[in-house]
Amino acid sequence: MSESSRKLRLGPLPKTETVKLTITLTVVLKTELERYAALHAQTYGEPIDAATLIPHMLEAFMARDRGFRKSRGSDSQ
Repeated sequence: MSESSRKLRLGPLPKTETVKLTITLTVVLKTELERYAALHAQTYGEPIDAATLIPHMLEAFMARDRGFRKSRGSDSQ
């Protein structure tokens, strides 16, 4: 399977309304995010920077976190 035909866990990004939040990353994590952004751009044919990926990655992470989903369910009852 070629790199360009490989699917990433984080698919094409939707357009959304945003707010600005400043975070601090380790050098290693920043490097890995930049590598992921480059692979994402290669896979989906649209240039993207690492900062744009972060909210989508966090959203995907939280959506898959069973403990978090369970706590949201109990909050709404």
